[in-house]
Amino acid sequence: MQALWMVLAAFVFASMGVCVKIASAHFNSAELVFYRGLIGMALLAALARAQGVGLKTAYPGMHAWRSTIGVASLGAWFYAIAHLPLATAMTLNYMSSVWIAAFLVGGALLAWRPGQGAGALQQGPLVLTVMAGFVGVVMVLRPSLDQNEMFAGLIGLLSGMGAAFAYMQVMALSRIGEPEARTVFYFAMGSAIAGGLGVLLVGTQSAWDWAAAVWLLPIGLLAALGQLFMTRAYSGAKTEGAMLTVASLQYSGIVFAAIYSLVLFGDRITAMGWAGMALIMASGIAATVLRSRAAPNAPAEEH
Repeated sequence: MQALWMVLAAFVFASMGVCVKIASAHFNSAELVFYRGLIGMALLAALARAQGVGLKTAYPGMHAWRSTIGVASLGAWFYAIAHLPLATAMTLNYMSSVWIAAFLVGGALLAWRPGQGAGALQQGPLVLTVMAGFVGVVMVLRPSLDQNEMFAGLIGLLSGMGAAFAYMQVMALSRIGEPEARTVFYFAMGSAIAGGLGVLLVGTQSAWDWAAAVWLLPIGLLAALGQLFMTRAYSGAKTEGAMLTVASLQYSGIVFAAIYSLVLFGDRITAMGWAGMALIMASGIAATVLRSRAAPNAPAEEH
């Protein structure tokens, strides 16, 4: 049942990506971030109330930092979805696990000193995982080397890096006992504030079109549902094997995004592109397995 919840969460996140791509033809990324945050705040406030979770926090600074990096990652991801094939943008965002592995390797190397043993040298599996992930990125982006898509590809890759930083902050909040509903609520609030400021700074607001605005509601709704389903999947996985199975199944979101790309948007994915996505999925799963040994009770990742 937990595996089913995770597959459902992956499907919901991929469906949210479809709504973002359609809405991005009428709204800029700052507006999409604003409306996602506004709708998410309403839904998560209701969820927190239903769970009996208060929204007052003793750690406003930690939530502010988590929201800042999370919103930057979200805006970059929405930009990538608007300018790249959906499958490519989703795949680059799912690189967050590989980025976390890269951070772990970097931390081990920085902490290592000659004569202190071979701790840093034991990071071989993580190093290979990181290398495989970035080879996959090159393969995914190689078929679309025109200048506009390469810039969007770089932004999409940075969205995965930002998601990794945000996830590490979520882990810190989880360890000090902050409920997930409260953490995600403040992220939604940060999205609404940052998106609103972004609209003001850009100085232009898209013309309101009710037919296009219909797609804004499911963006916030599906984001909240996806996180809820993912949390339920992780909370019900009681053994290490079940936890790793659930974590690995989140990458089915790439498959759903690829199907959407082909069926709804008529995107063409080359054999090299398919191989790159498969390599990123494999490296992400490997990174998740290796990471779980260092942090066995880590919270769910967000997308």
